[in-house]
Amino acid sequence: KIPYWATQIDIQRRAAAAWIALAEKRTDEAVKLMRSAADLEGSTDKNPVTPGAIVPARELLGEMLLEVSEPGQALREFETSLKNEPNRYNGLAGAARAAAGSGDRNKAREYYSRLVSLTERAEVERPEMRDAKAFLAR
Repeated sequence: KIPYWATQIDIQRRAAAAWIALAEKRTDEAVKLMRSAADLEGSTDKNPVTPGAIVPARELLGEMLLEVSEPGQALREFETSLKNEPNRYNGLAGAARAAAGSGDRNKAREYYSRLVSLTERAEVERPEMRDAKAFLAR
């Protein structure tokens, strides 16, 4: 009965359908579905009494574009996501991987540096941190 929740469910449904399409090797359809989920999520206001998405749809689109070897497009999506959800660990890690994959070493260095700074007090080193430190050491 509340349109906000119907929209949120539709975003999640589209994202899930996109990953299923990708697993079934329907790449164009997968990217189209994920882009529609990201665009729909981007057009809605967050309800003030709800938590944020566990993984924003635009970030999922970035991950999917990396998966289908489109790092330049992925970087644009991660950067858009980071404008709305700044300093998200997965967003920074994805942007860094996408920048490195597209050959933009300066942006990769920037995002990896932000990721290292974000986690400087972490007690556990995740794989993305090892990648960041290795990239920055080069």
